[in-house]
Amino acid sequence: MTEKRIPLVEKQYRLPFILLTSLFFLWGFAHAILDVLNKHFQEILDITKTHSAMVQVTMYMGYFIMAIPAGLFINRFGYRKGVVLGLLLYGVGALLFIPGQHFASFNAFLFALFVIGCGLTFLETAANPYVTELGAKETAASRLNFAQSFNGMGCICAPLFVGLLLFSNDDQQSASNSNVALPYVCMGILVLIVAVIFMKVKLPEIQHGVEVDEEGRSVGLWSHKLFIFGLFALFAYEIGEISINSFFINYVVEQKWMNARYASLVLSFGGLGLFMTGRFVGSWIMQRVSAERMLFYCATGTVITTTIVLLDFGICSLIALLCGYAFEAIMFPTIFALSLKGLGNHTKRASSFLMMSPVGGVVGPLLMGYVADTTTMVYAFAVPWVAYAVVWLYARKMLSVSICKR
Repeated sequence: MTEKRIPLVEKQYRLPFILLTSLFFLWGFAHAILDVLNKHFQEILDITKTHSAMVQVTMYMGYFIMAIPAGLFINRFGYRKGVVLGLLLYGVGALLFIPGQHFASFNAFLFALFVIGCGLTFLETAANPYVTELGAKETAASRLNFAQSFNGMGCICAPLFVGLLLFSNDDQQSASNSNVALPYVCMGILVLIVAVIFMKVKLPEIQHGVEVDEEGRSVGLWSHKLFIFGLFALFAYEIGEISINSFFINYVVEQKWMNARYASLVLSFGGLGLFMTGRFVGSWIMQRVSAERMLFYCATGTVITTTIVLLDFGICSLIALLCGYAFEAIMFPTIFALSLKGLGNHTKRASSFLMMSPVGGVVGPLLMGYVADTTTMVYAFAVPWVAYAVVWLYARKMLSVSICKR
């Protein structure tokens, strides 16, 4: 008799799952635009890599500052209102690029990105844990990876369309006449339309039970050591992923393999294409292989590929860097889902703390930009190497725990 396969999503939750999955595309697009803006502002404003990293720093500071308020809001008003507020902030922030373009002010652009970051914090604090609850616990990591795959699709579209818009074929030609506000205005209008849809749709609220120990006493969130380790691992992952994305175009251009325009296409179709594929494939594999084992294998892959980049093996380093996107693809949703496992009524609050981890997007680009400015772009990859090593240690610990529980 064959074993009955556990469905990825419970039947009654299919519509909420489809609606929430659309959100992952929207914030993937918002994140990936930053990687193109980073290089674009270097060109038109003649600023250093460290200064241009403020693009990432400002947006991810929104995560750090707003994560706890988002958790409190969602705890009180529920997942749906958290999603709606996040979409409204996202849309307003995108439209703020209009005055930023008019005044040609870098600080105005940074403020708009900060508002978008605040909106994305509400979206992710609500959507990530909500998706893990729309089915069996055994498929939580696989389900979140599948939804996050559409995040990867948004990541592909952003460098493709925005890179072609902002960069010319001639690196010497100024891109100052390009309209950096246009993609954000289109995105802002779309997001506000989606917000109206969510205002009209009812999402079932997930009720979490109170977790108790063997003696019936309530268990505090900070008593969960694996959650704390997961929080640090997610922070480290964000350092690795965001720092590489921020300077991928710089790295490829400085190695004299291609210009910025073609580098943005390679980032889109190559790196982020493999990233999206990695999430789809990873979601499928994790319906058959434990999330802990999959995370360990992928963490090992990122450490190896980043080591090859550091050793500077020419074009082999570029191939390794692109392969690293496939390995890192499942990391965020898998670490997120594993960190929430068994937290019961602490789930919403724990999610808000986990959503502070994108502050790694502040630390990573600043560190990597500083190392690149003082040494070389190749040596700067020591920053993501250390970050992925931390993720590897977490994956090794989780695999060990899962083996012991069998």
